[in-house]
Amino acid sequence: MKVSRHWKHLAAAVVAAAALTGTTVGPAAAEADVAALYNSAQRHFTDGDDAAGRADLRALIAADPQDVDALALQAIWSHYAGDAAAVGDALARLGGIDAGMAAGTNHVLHAVTAAAATLPNPLPALVGPQTGIVVLGYGLLPDGALRPELENRLSAAWLQAIAAPFSPVVVTGGNPQNGISEAEAMRRWLVARGLPGDRVHVEDRAGSTVQNALFSTRLLRDLGATSAVVVTSPNHIRRAVADFIVAGTTVVGAMTSLEQLVSQLPPPPRNAQRGIYLDATRTFELDTAR
Repeated sequence: MKVSRHWKHLAAAVVAAAALTGTTVGPAAAEADVAALYNSAQRHFTDGDDAAGRADLRALIAADPQDVDALALQAIWSHYAGDAAAVGDALARLGGIDAGMAAGTNHVLHAVTAAAATLPNPLPALVGPQTGIVVLGYGLLPDGALRPELENRLSAAWLQAIAAPFSPVVVTGGNPQNGISEAEAMRRWLVARGLPGDRVHVEDRAGSTVQNALFSTRLLRDLGATSAVVVTSPNHIRRAVADFIVAGTTVVGAMTSLEQLVSQLPPPPRNAQRGIYLDATRTFELDTAR
């Protein structure tokens, strides 16, 4: 669990504020209050109460204008709420404290905007060896067999791999069943259909889309790939694209199966983008709890 760089400063600010009112708050109690406020904000965002979450963050920022995590979250969730003034204020404050954190937060905002505008595409992209093909896993059956949803993803990935014969293929997913991970089951499926075994690279630790993006990005870099075609289901593609962009992978294609494609073509309404924002903050490694 990450501890905010301004944790002690914020606790001191709470103690000082209490002293001004004639009350006494010890550092340990102040830290507990601070943690409760941050955790409350994150719970509100997860539960869909953005107004309450942003109010918690305003209280944090009022107590400590230097808390970069709170400022970053305020910018991101104000962007979700369509509050441009609050986004600008949070980013301006953040830029004056930590330019790197401000740049990262701007990158998150770019990622969620780009992801929301992404069109799921059943047609493979024409890409070269510096672009990896990343296939996201899906829960296996108890005996380790593939579910139809995962076979649909793999069929799309196979087409992409045939269209781009020099691109490395990354299969990502842990969650083993009957001793086999999602990634290993996917590797076997692709190799059985003609892909060379040394072309398919296994990432078998990820247990979420966030981890798919973080772990696959590291593997892609090790393979010398600077971009990726992300392959998953149509109803999952926008969240996955946002996570990969935030993780540092340039996404040049969003390859999907034909299943559910038509229903997923229109850009999602704002309230349907919550999962994109939640995942993006987690990929940015803004802790859900302190």
